Amino acid sequence: MTSSPRGTLGQDLAQIVLSSRPISWINTAFPFAAAYLLATREIDPTLIIGTLYFLIPYNLAMYGINDVFDYASDLANPRKGGIEGALLSPRIHRATLWAAAITNVPFLVYLVIVGNPASWIWLAVSVFAVIAYSAPGLRFKERPFLDSTTSSLHFVTPAIVGLALTQTEVSVTAVVVLVAFFLWGMAAHAFGAVQDIAPDREGGIGSIATVIGARATVRLSIGLWTLAGIAMLFTSWPAPLGAVLAIPYIVNAAPWWNVTDETSPGTNRAWRRFIALNYFAGFLATMILIVAWIS
Repeated sequence: MTSSPRGTLGQDLAQIVLSSRPISWINTAFPFAAAYLLATREIDPTLIIGTLYFLIPYNLAMYGINDVFDYASDLANPRKGGIEGALLSPRIHRATLWAAAITNVPFLVYLVIVGNPASWIWLAVSVFAVIAYSAPGLRFKERPFLDSTTSSLHFVTPAIVGLALTQTEVSVTAVVVLVAFFLWGMAAHAFGAVQDIAPDREGGIGSIATVIGARATVRLSIGLWTLAGIAMLFTSWPAPLGAVLAIPYIVNAAPWWNVTDETSPGTNRAWRRFIALNYFAGFLATMILIVAWIS
């Protein structure tokens, strides 16, 4: 066995930061900040600290743990080693786990101190989902359907924590928006799993896509995005505008309606566009939030 080449401290830190998927940081920080800010309509220390937590430490835990315990299968996955997932050198696996713990604990302590029973429960659910998705003994990512459910919780629970911290009454519109967001998250995970059917099966890893196949998974994703968009129509103004956010994702996935397991690697092109679409959708969501703010 050959040992991993030793890098400089700067290179090791760069690998650890890369493992947190910087391009996706906003996907978890934005839901928390939006929910908290719309509920309180003020900028306070909890908004800032909570947003910073869900921006970086939370993602370092979520993706860093994943990259450490998925190293063996990631070696056979051509997608890994860039913005779609770091290929962490084994010699910094321990350092990555320590970095995740050290950066998470202070923020979690603060959120517990300023929180309440409801926010504690949802924060616990959020952190558990992050750990359970990849950690040995749990590995929810290898439990078909539970994998997409858990992945969606990664993005929805920050928003719920934000709302719970404010202790404001949750409206029907807020509940529907969260349900729509949850459906979006499940669709996103399922669609992303299609491109990895071959390496996952080769590595003996189960997923929603390896169980029901590429074609059924793509169609399920499109169906979930469609339901998410329809759900937004049953909210109060200006939330119904959010229904249009589902359209780009449906259009992006639609060409793969008849994809086969053999051609599933090709969906990586759509997945890369999906990453860009998140920024476009985030911009539109911000515009809708501004309308809600001034309404």
